[in-house]
This record gives sequence, C-alpha cells and structure tokens, in this order.
Amino acid sequence: MSERDSDLGAFLAGVLVGGLVGATAALLLAPQSGEETRTMIRERGIELKSRLEQAAADAKDRAEDVIQEGKQRVDSAVDAARRAARRRRPDAESGTVVE
Repeated sequence: MSERDSDLGAFLAGVLVGGLVGATAALLLAPQSGEETRTMIRERGIELKSRLEQAAADAKDRAEDVIQEGKQRVDSAVDAARRAARRRRPDAESGTVVE
C-alpha cells in the first residue's frame, strides 16, 4: 500500500508542477500589460497555496485515519492472542493444558 501511495503522490506532484508551469507560460505569453500579468500570477499563486494547504490537510486526515485503523487492528490482535494464551495456560494443580 505504501508503494501505491508513493506512486500516487508522485503523479499528483507531477500534475501540479505541470499545471503550474503551463499556467505560468500562458500568463507570460498572453497579450496583457505587465501589471495585469503580475496581478494574475499573484492571484494564481494565492489560489495554488490554498489548494496545496487543503491537499496537505486532507493527506494528514487520511494518514491519521490509517494510523488509527492500524492501532485498532494491533489492539484486536493483542486481545485475541491474550485470550488464546489464557485458554492454553496449564492448570496449576493438574499440570494439564486447559482448553
């Protein structure tokens, strides 16, 4: 699952960088005044920052969910192992295994 997440992250980073480069090129080559171009670049930068912050928050939330699920699975496995160990514990008086 980690490799798949890494591939997805690399793909999304590539899409983001490609989009940013394309948008910047389009703005710089557009027939506008310098002030209009700088304003548009500034606005796009603010928008991109907002999107990145939201994506980071979403990724953090997903990671916390995965961690919580992992902790629950570990706790469940430990409880099952303890129950199994109690069932298999030898009887102190007879020395036989209690099933």
